[in-house]
Parts: sequence; structure tokens; C-alpha cells
Amino acid sequence: MIINFAKRSFKEIVRDPLSIIFSILLPLFLLIIFQQFKIPNEIYSIVNFTPGIIIFSLSFITMFTATLVSKDRNTALLTRLCVSPMKSYQYILGYIFSLMPMVIIQNIIFFGVAAFLGLNVSLNIFYTILLTIIISPLFILLGILIGSITSEKAASGASSIVVQLVAFTSGMYFSVDMVGNAFKKICEILPFKNILDLIRFFLNNSSISFYTLINIIVWFIVITFLTVIVFKNKMISEK
Repeated sequence: MIINFAKRSFKEIVRDPLSIIFSILLPLFLLIIFQQFKIPNEIYSIVNFTPGIIIFSLSFITMFTATLVSKDRNTALLTRLCVSPMKSYQYILGYIFSLMPMVIIQNIIFFGVAAFLGLNVSLNIFYTILLTIIISPLFILLGILIGSITSEKAASGASSIVVQLVAFTSGMYFSVDMVGNAFKKICEILPFKNILDLIRFFLNNSSISFYTLINIIVWFIVITFLTVIVFKNKMISEK
């Protein structure tokens, strides 16, 4: 049943090819254009900026998911599905599975272009793609959470907050050490900087702290718990 729902959700995704193209082309454009600028900053080197593009693209997965879930709620699809024996967590897994092909395609394209731009081709790329697949459910769950509490019209705007948070708190454009202590602390508490550090660790064999791993695990647990509870309550209330 989960696979059938995932197939149905995947068909809904491919019916909006413009969103798919946008979620790939915008990060790809940023990857290419910043390499052409030759900015004398280590953050914009191909080995450091590519992980930034990876996490930035995942934020678009959040937006995509939020729109899909809110649309399903708007069309009363989830209400009709409530009569099925599937549990709320099974629907959530269905959404996650349906978006995995998009995550994989994004990674293959980004790393392919990065390799063309000078990124060293090694097994680290394969390991990083696997890591991204493992981490991507966090962004999908965020999208499900947002889509569960917003209307179809508001979903894109609300989920765009995640896009902005990733851009400005992950450290993909600038080191958080350059900002004030208060903002730096916020960046360290939110999961996006820690996820970027982990991706860079897998790609570049850079160092990470134990706090980075704990932070990501805690956020994963919290977002999963909130999403399951909110999604389940919305299904019950909209019967």
C-alpha cells in the first residue's frame, strides 16, 4: 500500500515539470556562476560550495513536498484515504519514497557538473550521495509538516522560509564566524549548518564535532515526532 501511494504521489510530482526543472536549474546556476566569478574565498571553492548547493537543493524539496501535501488536503484526497487501512506514518513514508528519485537525480546532476568544473572524482562523491539520501527525509518531513498546517496557496510562501534559513544559516555563502555571536549561536542550534558540515566531511574528509551529529539526530527525532502527530491529527480533524 505504501508503494502504491508513493507511485501515485510520484505521478503528481511529474505533472508539474516546471517545479522540478526550477529546483534543479536554480542551484545548478548558482554552482556554475559562482565558479566563474573566481571569488577569493575558500567557501566558494568547488569542494566547499558543492555541498552548499546540495543542501540548498534539499530546501526546494521541502517546498515541493509542502505544496504536494497541501494540494492533497485541498482536494480532500487524504480525507478519502482515511477509509483505507493505512496508518498516518505509512502515508508519510509514501511521500518520502515518492521524492527520493528527485533527490537522487539532483545529486547526480550537481556532482556531474561539479566534476566538470574541477571537483575531484572519487568514492567520496558516492558516499556523499548516500548521505544526502539518508538526510533528505528531514527536509521532506519539514515539507509534510508545513503542508499539513497551511493552505495550498500559503504552502509555497511558508516553505520558502526554510529555503532562506538554509541560505543564511548553513554557512554556504559565508562563514558563521563572520557574524555576531548571537546569530552564530542560532546557526549552530539549527540543523542546517551541521548538515552542511557533515556533507563537507563526507566529501572532503574535513573535521566535524560530536555536537554536529547529536544536533542532526535530535532535529531528526523532533521533526519526525511533530510531523507524525500533526499529520495524524489533520487527517482525523478533516474526516
